[in-house]
Amino acid sequence: MYDLVVVGAGPYGLSIAAHAAAAGLSLRILGRPMALWRDHMPDGMLLKSEAWAAHLSDPAGEHTLADYCTARDIPVRHGVPLPVRTFTAYGRWFGERTVPQVEEVTVISVHPAGGGFGVTTDGGETIAARTVVLAVGVLPFVNRPMPLHGLPPALASHSSDHRALSRFAGRDVTVLGSGQSALETATLLAEQGATARIVARAGRLRWDAPPQPLDRGRLRALRDPHGGLGTGWANWAWSETPWAVRRLPATTRVRIAETAPIPAGAWWLRDRFEPAVPVVPGHRIAAADARGDGVRLALVRGDGTVRSLETEHVVAATGFTPDLGRVRLLDARVRGALRTVGASRAPELSGCFESSWPGLFFAGLLTAPSFGPSMRFVYGAHFTAGRLLRGVQRRLVDRRGGAVHRPPADDIRVAAGAAARRTATVLPPRRRAPRSRTPQ
Repeated sequence: MYDLVVVGAGPYGLSIAAHAAAAGLSLRILGRPMALWRDHMPDGMLLKSEAWAAHLSDPAGEHTLADYCTARDIPVRHGVPLPVRTFTAYGRWFGERTVPQVEEVTVISVHPAGGGFGVTTDGGETIAARTVVLAVGVLPFVNRPMPLHGLPPALASHSSDHRALSRFAGRDVTVLGSGQSALETATLLAEQGATARIVARAGRLRWDAPPQPLDRGRLRALRDPHGGLGTGWANWAWSETPWAVRRLPATTRVRIAETAPIPAGAWWLRDRFEPAVPVVPGHRIAAADARGDGVRLALVRGDGTVRSLETEHVVAATGFTPDLGRVRLLDARVRGALRTVGASRAPELSGCFESSWPGLFFAGLLTAPSFGPSMRFVYGAHFTAGRLLRGVQRRLVDRRGGAVHRPPADDIRVAAGAAARRTATVLPPRRRAPRSRTPQ
């Protein structure tokens, strides 16, 4: 029986496996490495996060995105976005160096078995595990507006359905949403020969301001601090204190997870977007009907005014909604028994990411209603990996009735030194780092 099985091999799954392997746990990691980034993000897309906020996490901090880029003569500068393809290659490089072999199989079932769990793959193998981490990413939780549900894929899709947008060249495409995914998708569509527009519920688009320099005076840093989700005190709180978010009332946590941070486009995209993409703000979709080779949308303003819009294809860049009901690989009895956060469909978690079913842990989007918005970004992987490993080790003690392996003192000192180096790259000089630094 393995100590741990990690289901999912994205940034969270790889980071958790790296910490578990370094701690000497027997484990398996199952999934396609960086699948979301490899297969579901369009060519030409750039990373919105700063490079220092996009590291995967290993205990010694020796495999950062900056290290990967420096070794390949890829320039890394604060305020200059990196291609998503570079980040994808970095994630695969990280996995090859920090975790045991990633098995590219599909998990079809996680169920209780023998005092632990059985994890069944599409190849017919059932793996016995004392603990399991579900780091299944965001793809199971695609949010499509209800009016689009009856349309075929040829007429309506989600932004995560596309790796190549060139097939829309010469066609009229309407993109729904007002966040970075919507704005960048529409920009790429226009740049590749489509007639693209944005339809947004928001009355106006928001754009992030250019980032403040990392090296600046204490007063400027105090007024507008850096955080993994952006500058400003609100972004700093969400990114640097997920442990504090968890202590808030459930209704407050759910509201924060749903609304923060406010959807906005990256500052570096604005000059490309505005000349190329018209915007229909302040409208929601009331209906969508197939009309020949296209779609007729009924759009409603806040005052009830209705207008029609005809387009050849609709792309919903409307994000992802955490919902346990969509984790079909998890045994229905377990799903039904799990405590949830308030009225949400997300699992209530301990401070170490353990659910109310002993030995079952979650990571990534499903944990946002417990720990806040940073869990929707790569930045939350470091905080998650360290905390979750402690929870796994405690559970193993309970199930074995004895102690689990812990790294020797020298390894702990190395890891502490690496954490200090990460903090130095994130915060301006002379500023004290918070206790729960969570580099992305």
